[in-house]
Amino acid sequence: MVSRGQIAFDLPEFDDGPDLASYRWILANISGGKDSAAMLYELVRQADAAGVPRDRIVCVHAALGRAEWEGTRELAAEHAAAYGLRFEVVARTGADLVDRIAERGMFPDASNRWCTSDFKRGPVRRLMTSLVREAQDGGHLGRVRLLNVMGLRADESPARRRLLAFSHDGALTCPCQNCMLRRAALESAERRGVPCPKDKKPGHGASNTVRHVDTWHPVHAWSTDDVWSAVARSGLRPHPAYAAGMPRLSCSFCVLASRPALIRAAQLRPALAAEYAAIEAKTGHRFQNDLSMAEIIAEAERTKVATIPCWEG
Repeated sequence: MVSRGQIAFDLPEFDDGPDLASYRWILANISGGKDSAAMLYELVRQADAAGVPRDRIVCVHAALGRAEWEGTRELAAEHAAAYGLRFEVVARTGADLVDRIAERGMFPDASNRWCTSDFKRGPVRRLMTSLVREAQDGGHLGRVRLLNVMGLRADESPARRRLLAFSHDGALTCPCQNCMLRRAALESAERRGVPCPKDKKPGHGASNTVRHVDTWHPVHAWSTDDVWSAVARSGLRPHPAYAAGMPRLSCSFCVLASRPALIRAAQLRPALAAEYAAIEAKTGHRFQNDLSMAEIIAEAERTKVATIPCWEG
C-alpha cells in the first residue's frame, strides 16, 4: 500500500521512528504474512517500551475474498489475539476481488493497481473515519492523530525501496503547515499556468481537517532473514503457504508475482487458477501481459517447482 502523499520528516526525534505516545490510534495493517507478523512484533515491542496502552493499537485486515490464501483472515486474527489487540476486518463493499476482476474485464497491473486502492487503501481509510468518530465520542478535542503502520520492506522491490520509513500522509485538505505550503505552491503554479513540480504538490493521503495521519514502516530496512528471526521470536504461527513453497503471502495469484511463484500457486489452488483462466477466456485480457493463466496452469501440470525467488511488488 504506497502512500502517494508522503512528506519526509527531517527532525532528529524521528531518526528512530515516530513518537508512538503522541498518537490516539496506531493502526497495524496485518495480512497474516511474515512481514506483517514481524512488523506487529516490532510495533508492540516499541509501543510497550514507550508506555503506549495496547488499547490504542488496532489491527486491521483488508479482506480480499477468495483471492487470498485460505485461512489468512483467521490467522491475522490469531496474530492480533496473541498480543491482546483489537482486531478489525475491512473490505470493499460489493464483489470480492475475483468477481471484481470479472466485472471490470481486466486484471490489475503494475501501472494500475486498482486492487490496492479499492480493496485495501479505501476500506482502511473508512476505518480511520470510524476511529476518529470513536475518539470524538469519547471526548477527544481537536484533530485525531493516527499512525498507519505497515510491513513493507525495501528488499521487496525498487518502488518500496524508494519509500520513506516514516512520513506524513499529506493531502490537499490537511491543515498542517507542510501541506499548506504545498497547497500554496500548487495554487501559485496554477495561477501562472505552469506545472507544479511533483515533489511540491499536496499528496492524496489520508490526512484531512479532522485527522492527522502519518505512515510508518518499522521493518523497512530489514532483510528476509531479519523477518523470519523476528517471527521465530514472536512465536506467531506462519501461514502454511510458506512451508508449501510460496515466498510471500500476497494474493494467491498476484499479478506482480514471479512465474515460478504463480506456477506453484496453481499447483496449490487449481480451482482458483481455473476460475482466473475462465475470466481470461471471457474477457480476452491476460493475467499478465506476457503470461496467461492458461499458460501458468499448463506449466503447473507438467512442472515441479523447487526454488521460488521472491518477486518484486
